[in-house]
Amino acid sequence: MNTSAPLFELTRGPIVEATHRGSIAVVTADGRLLKSYGDPYTVAFLRSSAKPFQALPFVETGGTEHYQYTQKELAISCASHETSQMHLDTIRAMQNKIGIEEHLLQCGPHLPGDAAKLREVIQKNITPTANFNNCSGKHTSMLAFAKMRGLPLENYLANDHPIQRDILKTLAEMCGMDANDIQLGIDGCSAPNFALPLYNSALGMARMCDPRDLAPGRAIACKKITTAMATHPEMVGNYGEFDTELMKAAEGKIVTKRGAEGFQIVGILPGVIHEQGVGIAIKVSDGDKSSMDDNLHTHIRVRPPVTLEILRQLGALTEAQMQALTAFGPAKVIRNYAGLVTGSSRPAFKLQP
Repeated sequence: MNTSAPLFELTRGPIVEATHRGSIAVVTADGRLLKSYGDPYTVAFLRSSAKPFQALPFVETGGTEHYQYTQKELAISCASHETSQMHLDTIRAMQNKIGIEEHLLQCGPHLPGDAAKLREVIQKNITPTANFNNCSGKHTSMLAFAKMRGLPLENYLANDHPIQRDILKTLAEMCGMDANDIQLGIDGCSAPNFALPLYNSALGMARMCDPRDLAPGRAIACKKITTAMATHPEMVGNYGEFDTELMKAAEGKIVTKRGAEGFQIVGILPGVIHEQGVGIAIKVSDGDKSSMDDNLHTHIRVRPPVTLEILRQLGALTEAQMQALTAFGPAKVIRNYAGLVTGSSRPAFKLQP
């Protein structure tokens, strides 16, 4: 049974006006449930938090060497990029070296999340194409994986396509599950997506960040992925976006990836809070809320401050690192359009051992 609990609340004056509920699992690489809140076995779709796992079999079988990927190109393969010009340029460079055309991507187009590019699209009446999709890096590398193996490209998203079977198998192994027990759905970008318990998602991320007990080839691939994401966090999201800024502030010790509908996954490298790597999976039950300000910047209400509060309670960030991230929380003053203070937003949970 899903026993989600209050995660985050907003006040107006002395009254709690709104409460978001959810669940958290904090798991070590050897499978110990270190901390939790709500129901750590809530089954939830990873959505875009699955991307590092979706890239793993491609990297493990030599894809990055085959196409001479740079670290930036590997990072954007695991990204929900915001479609700034640097992202579009990187995707196009990847497709050129792979030898594929943009029209092969089956993710569909959408408007940029990057404010500057969004203005340009509106002002110049540009029609977005598939490369504008924030999953275009993932799709480009899926096509690269299929092409490298001489497999069909036109059905690369089918559940029974060999690359999708390999992705599901690899995810199941990383997360300590039987592949038959992972429920499948169609993601917003049309790729298969995966629902599993928060505990298992967190376990997979802990192993991604601490692969010492994995087979040597997989361990090397995991390190390539986490290193690329931590070294080029601007490719994973965008400058100013939470995942990017958290990884920048953590200086290579934390890897994180957001997912739609209130999902977030975080990996902490060994030695930061525990001798082993630690994975964190978060699900906001109501799917979280985003809003756009007058400068066309998008703000996510719940996941960033909740993630910061988890890391604060775990002692994973220094005071200086927390200070560098105060724009995201954990607690914030709320002002109205006239600049008057109306209340606050704040975490409402304490992790349980």
